Amino acid sequence: MSYQTVFKRYEIKYLLDDRQRDALMKAMDGRMKIDRFGHTIIRNIYFDTDNYRLIRTSLDKPVYKEKLRIRSYSQVNGDDEVFVELKKKYESVVYKRRIVLPESKAMEWLAEGGKQPGGSQIENEIEYFRNFYEGLKPKVFLSYGREAFYPLDDSDTRITLDSNIIGRSSGLSLRQGIYGTPILENGMNILEVKVSSSLPMWLIRFLRANDIDKTSFSKYGMYYTDNLADNPDNMKRRLRYA
Repeated sequence: MSYQTVFKRYEIKYLLDDRQRDALMKAMDGRMKIDRFGHTIIRNIYFDTDNYRLIRTSLDKPVYKEKLRIRSYSQVNGDDEVFVELKKKYESVVYKRRIVLPESKAMEWLAEGGKQPGGSQIENEIEYFRNFYEGLKPKVFLSYGREAFYPLDDSDTRITLDSNIIGRSSGLSLRQGIYGTPILENGMNILEVKVSSSLPMWLIRFLRANDIDKTSFSKYGMYYTDNLADNPDNMKRRLRYA
């Protein structure tokens, strides 16, 4: 199966409750259709330095930010293919470049400090990233349920709805099951709209009618802020559950 390896687009996020989500599903009827994968459970391992340099920089909302992750769409074994993704954002435009590798090779390369498995341009970019941010390690596992939709016309709008977002900072393997700490309250969903230019008018009207505003929500950022950052509330939480 062939996969798209290079993306350039705007990715705009919104926080929806279940009522707003149901309203969106009705608004998409006749305009958008769920993709062939239906409902999937996405699993990610985010890489960072010991002092969380990447996510701390990202939370400062700089003009340019970047991150590295390994992603799968099911629980895997060492021979199953996963995506190694290098994601960058500059002045609101998202650039994503990814390759497909067996899980064992991806982890040997990025988590265990092994040699670069090949010599493609994207692999070279990932290797440069790894060398630039010396000491990168798996730091956070994030999973969530996703439904993805594509347009019935010839536009390039893509819509995803994510729910049941769970994170953990141990058991950092795509071979393990889903468990961890919920990031969102029950009944909340992340709507992400991916476009190359502007939003379609029907979606603009829907967002206005339902009082839905754009947000800068980051799943990794929220997990880090609530569970790993050194602030008084988090310290109390860790002592309470130690």
